[in-house]
Amino acid sequence: MKVSQIIFSPTGGTEKVADAITSTWGLPVNKIDLSNAETDYSSLIFEKDDIALIAAPSFGGRVPSLATQRISNIHGSHTPCVIVCVYGNRAYEDTLIELSDAVEKSGFQVIAAIAAIAEHSIMHQYAAGRPDTKDKKELSSFAKKILEKINSNLTSLSTPQIPGNRPYKKAAGIGLVPKAGNNCTDCGLCARQCPAQAISKENPKVMDSKRCISCMRCVVQCPRSSRKVNGAMVSAAALAMKKACSTRKGNELYI
Repeated sequence: MKVSQIIFSPTGGTEKVADAITSTWGLPVNKIDLSNAETDYSSLIFEKDDIALIAAPSFGGRVPSLATQRISNIHGSHTPCVIVCVYGNRAYEDTLIELSDAVEKSGFQVIAAIAAIAEHSIMHQYAAGRPDTKDKKELSSFAKKILEKINSNLTSLSTPQIPGNRPYKKAAGIGLVPKAGNNCTDCGLCARQCPAQAISKENPKVMDSKRCISCMRCVVQCPRSSRKVNGAMVSAAALAMKKACSTRKGNELYI
């Protein structure tokens, strides 16, 4: 049984959740980074006896459009699949059901779904440090239950009931766009790492705000902490979300 992670994880939170799940299975894992703009996703083909874990963060209760576009180019062959949405302790809304629809259109069969918490990629005070030890233990227990389901009858695996609405909620507009500060050295790392190719490789201080998806990878990757979002806007957004994010939310398994 070959295991693959197909993950969109610009700031690393989704990858931490995915690792906590697949490491429990004790099998070699092939990692496919959906945030890599250079990958030819149409060349990726999965067989019926493979196992895929497909994970993405929730951006305003939806799957990032880049992730769904790239998933649509991958070829499954009724391949068993675990889907995972990761959110920053507010709500994931229609993310799981949208992700389920996307992977099934690409030839995967959803056999389990997980909604998991990771530190918010912009407002770091929400779900700070998560997934923490408690989360990882819980995710490991989910992984064991999923493996039991796979081993019980790989030839006839059922699809669980997955929460969410169709049509999906309206996608949010352009969010917070990071900008380069005066200490930017034009090293170009942010441009090379940008999933949306929204940063000019010739002049990294130039950002195409219409292409930016506010994933914050450039903020995390910048070696000089030059790229930042508007602090006042972040504070206002954090205040608006305070009530929704004040209570610790748990991880959920649908199997």
